Amino acid sequence: MIYAIEINSQTFAPAKITSISTLLNVVLPLLTTGAGLIFLVMALFGAFNLLIHGDNPEAVKKAYGTITYAVLGLLIVIGSFIAVRLIGKMLNIENVLPI
Repeated sequence: MIYAIEINSQTFAPAKITSISTLLNVVLPLLTTGAGLIFLVMALFGAFNLLIHGDNPEAVKKAYGTITYAVLGLLIVIGSFIAVRLIGKMLNIENVLPI
C-alpha cells in the first residue's frame, strides 16, 4: 500500500500570500495568541509562587516580579498590535490584523 498524494493545482492549493499585508494577517494573529498564552502561563506561575511562598519575603518579591514582567510583556504586545493597525491605516493598507 502506498500512502502518498499527488501534488497538483487541483489537490494542493498554492500559497495565497501575495503582499505584506496578507503575510501580516496570517502571522501576527498567531504571534499575538502565543504572547497571550505566555502571559497567562507567567501570570499563573507568579500567582502560584505568591500563594505557596507567602511567608518568604524574597520569594514573594520574585513572584511579584514575575507578574510585573508578564503584565509589561502583555502591554508591549497590545501596544505593538495597536501600532501595526495605525501604520496600516496611515498607509491605506486594508485588513491589517483583523479584529
